[in-house]
Amino acid sequence: MSYLPILLIVWAAVAACFLALLAYRGQLTRYEEDQLFLNDAHSIEQDEQTEIIRKVNKIRPMVNLFGYAAALMTIAIVGLFTYDAWQHLR
Repeated sequence: MSYLPILLIVWAAVAACFLALLAYRGQLTRYEEDQLFLNDAHSIEQDEQTEIIRKVNKIRPMVNLFGYAAALMTIAIVGLFTYDAWQHLR
């Protein structure tokens, strides 16, 4: 089973990137407000909220990519480990 440690290292790197992106997104949305700006008197706050939404939408594809990659690698590692254990039990 020499491939399993390599897969675990790659999985750990992908999962670490995924968790870092989730933490960054959480940090961005920490100051997001649920407000509706109807006039231009609060244009500075509206610009700040628009910038937060733009940054969150910019990293969304990366969050999805690393999330799906981590999930698929988890399933693959569990499947390979189960298959190898099944072969040794026979």
